[in-house]
Amino acid sequence: MNHDKLDIVMIGLTITSSWGDGHALTYRGLVRELCARGHGVLFLERDAPWYASHRDLPEPPYGRTALYGSLEELKDAHGKAIRQADVVLVGSYVPDGIAVCDWVLENATGLRIFYDIDTPITLAAIDKGECDYIEPRLIPQFDLYFSFTGGRVMEHIERVCGAQRVRPLHCSVDDNFYMPLDMPKVFDMGYMGTYCHDRQAGLEQLLIEPARREMDLRFIVAGPMYPQEIAWPRNVMHVEHIAPDGHAAFFNSLRFALNVTHAEMLKTGYSPSVHLFEAAACGVPIITDPWDGLDSFFEPGSEILVSRSPEETLKYLTKFGEPQRQEVARRARQRVLSENTARHRAFQFEQYVREAMEAKSEGLSAAG
Repeated sequence: MNHDKLDIVMIGLTITSSWGDGHALTYRGLVRELCARGHGVLFLERDAPWYASHRDLPEPPYGRTALYGSLEELKDAHGKAIRQADVVLVGSYVPDGIAVCDWVLENATGLRIFYDIDTPITLAAIDKGECDYIEPRLIPQFDLYFSFTGGRVMEHIERVCGAQRVRPLHCSVDDNFYMPLDMPKVFDMGYMGTYCHDRQAGLEQLLIEPARREMDLRFIVAGPMYPQEIAWPRNVMHVEHIAPDGHAAFFNSLRFALNVTHAEMLKTGYSPSVHLFEAAACGVPIITDPWDGLDSFFEPGSEILVSRSPEETLKYLTKFGEPQRQEVARRARQRVLSENTARHRAFQFEQYVREAMEAKSEGLSAAG
């Protein structure tokens, strides 16, 4: 496998636009590193108006990217590629995802993979009968199910949902672009993330309230879709969007970075965000809300700082000496570079695909 070129087709939400979601960053790192390892990758993306007006990488310089306007166009223009590929992957939140999955499962002759970049949200939506990109009947038909979330949720996907083979494939960071930079620390703490109703309470508790209490400290929130009625304290700057090529500078401008976890991901745990790894790679100490599985990625207290209240956040911001702050940052950077780069994910992708191909081959031989 490591020496054999694979023909891979990915049908994902987006690789061309990082506006408002983390899918693009995940796909970009994975596709680039798979191509660097000698594989051929075709990424197929629905030409959605929302992303069309916010494309920060319209033509990725790795693999091949093609846009399609409808399900029928996908079938007509790329049916041959789907049928001939060694691996076909369908991601979560793909428009008309259920129909796309049905078509791929019926037509692909290679390994069929579902990549759930939103695992806790997917499972919650399935429980409510509201998931519009995959249905329970489809899950057992995929040869391999990649989950952004690890831990006990993977057992649930196998045991309850009937998946054949579930493996964790978390987000990652590009260490070619995310690193410490020699620049001033303009803000005491910052947060990057699209507005989400069920994350807002955590942002309020761990950033906005500390800002109100310590007006001499400076804070920044970067991300789109925040309601206009939010009353930001005067020492909190809000910027609408920062493109990926500005993320490293953003994190390097902070003394501390804040991580706030989506409610569904808090319930399941084991769901690191891409910005968590980005901040760590930039050598910035991270303050995070607590969640199960956090210690699988960073050692609390040594590599990452946990806050449950405004008081705890302010303790870190005002009581931590500079040597202590830098040591936490150094350890976090060392940890993420040793385990969570895009190169690690590409290698894991290869290993999981090899295992699934071997198992599928053995199953066919036994059936024959």
